[in-house]
Amino acid sequence: MRIRVAATVLSGAVALSALAVPMAAQAASSPSAKAQLSSFFANSAPAVHATNSAQTVRPKDGIGSISFSKGVVNGGKDIVLGTTTNKSVTATYTATSSSGVALTQAFLWQGTDPSSTDTITGALGTDDDPVCTESTTQTGVYSCKAVFNIHAATDMKNNGVAGTWKLALGGYDLSANASFDDNVGTGKIKKASKLTVNATPEPVKKGKTVTVTGKLTRANWDNGTYGGYAGQKVVLQFRKKASSTYTNVKAITAGTGGALKTTTKATVDGYFRFSFATNATTGASTATGDYVDVK
Repeated sequence: MRIRVAATVLSGAVALSALAVPMAAQAASSPSAKAQLSSFFANSAPAVHATNSAQTVRPKDGIGSISFSKGVVNGGKDIVLGTTTNKSVTATYTATSSSGVALTQAFLWQGTDPSSTDTITGALGTDDDPVCTESTTQTGVYSCKAVFNIHAATDMKNNGVAGTWKLALGGYDLSANASFDDNVGTGKIKKASKLTVNATPEPVKKGKTVTVTGKLTRANWDNGTYGGYAGQKVVLQFRKKASSTYTNVKAITAGTGGALKTTTKATVDGYFRFSFATNATTGASTATGDYVDVK
C-alpha cells in the first residue's frame, strides 16, 4: 500500500477548497476521469507560493494527520453490471485524526499508479463529498460513507476494466493538512451474465431421455450488448415438483456462442435449470427452471 501525505501552510479555507468540489462519476475509459484522479494524487503536497517570488514550492517534511482504514466497497459484495445497469454503490471507511477531519474525498480506480494517467485503466468519483461522523466514544475517529453512482452505459465502456478496483481516499484535517492513501480497500466490478434453459420433450415418459439446451451470455461493455460466453463450466440442476431445493445433476462446458446442450433421464416431475458460478470478471447467474411432466 502506498500512502501519500503532505502538510501545507496555506490558510484553511484555501487549502480545503482543493477537495471541496466533488468529482462526478466519469466513464472508466474517459481521459478526463483519469486526469482528475492523476491530478488528485500527483498534487498531493499542496503548493505554496514563496513570499519573495512567484515560484511555487512544496513543503518537504510535512505529514498530514489523517489515517484511513477499514475500507469496504459495496459491503464486500461484487458489483455486477449489465449493459444499462444504474447502481449506487456505497464505500465505508474510517478516518482517524487527532486534529479532526474537515472533509474527505473518495475514488474507485484501477491501475498501478494513480498519479500517472498512463497507468490508470479506470477511474470513478462520487457526485457528492463523503459524509463523515465523529465517534461519540472515541475522539478523532470518524465513520465515513461515500456513494458512487455508476451508470454502466456511460461509465463502463471497456471490457478490460472488469475485475478488481481499489478505493483511494484523501482528506484535510482541521489544520488544513492533507493526507492521501491510494489503496484503503478493494471491490470487484463484474459483467453480468444470463442463462436460458429449455428441457424437451414435454411431457416425457419415465425413464426416457430429456434433452436440456440453453445459452450462456454476458454483458459486453465495448458494444453495449450481450454476447455468447463460451468455454465456461455450467451446472445442470434439477428440483422435484414437491421440493424447494435444486440438486446438481452434471457439469458441462458452454460451446460456441455460449451454447449449452446435455441429456439426462426422466425420473419424476420437476424443474431443470442451468447455473453459472462467478469468476474473476463475470457475475453468477441462474436460469429460471423449466418444468417437465413425467408420465
